Amino acid sequence: MTQRNVITDIGQLEDLYGPASPRSITKEIGHLNHEYRAFIEAAPFMAVATVGQEGLDCSPRGENGSVVQIVDEKTILFADRRGNNRLDTLRNILHDSRIALLFLVPGVGETMRINGRASISLSPDLLKMFAVNGKLPKTVVEVKVDRVYFQCSKALVRSGIWEIDQHVDPDVVPSAGQMLEATAVDDFDGTKYDQELDRRHLDQLW
Repeated sequence: MTQRNVITDIGQLEDLYGPASPRSITKEIGHLNHEYRAFIEAAPFMAVATVGQEGLDCSPRGENGSVVQIVDEKTILFADRRGNNRLDTLRNILHDSRIALLFLVPGVGETMRINGRASISLSPDLLKMFAVNGKLPKTVVEVKVDRVYFQCSKALVRSGIWEIDQHVDPDVVPSAGQMLEATAVDDFDGTKYDQELDRRHLDQLW
């Protein structure tokens, strides 16, 4: 690829794409209005993006119900549930509080985006808000909203992600056990891992 085929400045980029549509600008606001709040409260899943010393990270979060709890028009909370203890998101927040969230509602084409600042709380009152079957999360992440806006449905329509006939047969995708076995540096049994996965989910989901 020659240098002339690489975009190197903002002017070049804007000349190529043209101006943003006016409504794509005005839909971005600095707080959660009634409509944005209702959308977010319907979302059981979100992607969480952070930045740290070792670079960027994006990880999934999901709940049985709303993935976050909204305190007010500028504040949302989400639990850090049991995982693999890599702590990528939390390490990054301690280094750089900037955070970006992308919310998905099953069957809905639009998505919602929040950019803000995050902190990690050990407040007993906040932990209790996210109790499930008597189990508390280790921490709760508090996000102060800077900007919020929805994304139009084009990406999800193109992908057909909610269409049943577009769903992929799990057998054609490498399983968790297969991927772990392929990257393991010890004697790891991927088949056994997959066989026990449903039980581990029941025991360790919360």
